[in-house]
Amino acid sequence: MSVELILPRQQSPDVAAARAKARLIRDRQRVLAIRRRKRLETALPWLIIIAFVALWELFVRALGIAEFVLPAPSTVVRSMIRWYEPLLLNAGVTLLTTSIGFAAAIVVGLVMGVALGSSTLIYRGVYPLLIAFNSVPKVAVVPVLVLWFGVNSIPAIITAFVISVFPIVVNVATGIATIEPEQRDVLRALGARTTDIVMKVGLPRAMPYFFASLKIAITVAFVGSITAETVASESGIGHLMIVASSRFDVPLVFAGLIVTGIMGVAMYAVAAVIENHTTKWATRGQDNF
Repeated sequence: MSVELILPRQQSPDVAAARAKARLIRDRQRVLAIRRRKRLETALPWLIIIAFVALWELFVRALGIAEFVLPAPSTVVRSMIRWYEPLLLNAGVTLLTTSIGFAAAIVVGLVMGVALGSSTLIYRGVYPLLIAFNSVPKVAVVPVLVLWFGVNSIPAIITAFVISVFPIVVNVATGIATIEPEQRDVLRALGARTTDIVMKVGLPRAMPYFFASLKIAITVAFVGSITAETVASESGIGHLMIVASSRFDVPLVFAGLIVTGIMGVAMYAVAAVIENHTTKWATRGQDNF
């Protein structure tokens, strides 16, 4: 009885070359598609901003809206050029007060978030008070801060801190509290203490939550500092906007709003860059979408 050996069929050189060429073409097309996607992602925000400004300008011009009601973007730009020195000086004050309050919120928020996320007892005891305190309108707190600290930058710093610390606490606590019970049990069986679990597993797990909270906190921090500046400050964008509105200089008010938005976007971008370099592992799967 003869046994026949079944050998794999060898491809002809032409077929193998054709398949290799097809794979090369597909890889090249994929690379080109990724490059086009990145260029679109870079250009899309600018295109949307340009379209928004153009529609705003056309809307004001077409309806003939008065300057003291809604100034056109071109009028706002002229006001920014005219008053660039006060804008820069007051923007620097607002950026400084917001940064100080935001930095304090990061430190306190991390500490409180770790405490709340790692201890159920602390969570149940402190969280209701934290929610109640966050529910208080910050505008109502500013006059009290003025009575305590006077008319200066301290109320703006404290308001920026108070309004931005809550998102950081909640997100960090959530990230640490979502450690699976099975993982905790395995680590305890291996001799890990609670502090080891929190420091080596909980904090890395909470980093994506932490940076997500920073993106929220930095924007609301500007809201807090400018709100305080409108009530109790002799400098800052909020003070400048109050002075401009008292003179019915609405283009200058909008210029202050635009400068504030630029500072907020810049701080958001800084947080996003730091997040991209520290927690890239958490979002690496999104590159394929």
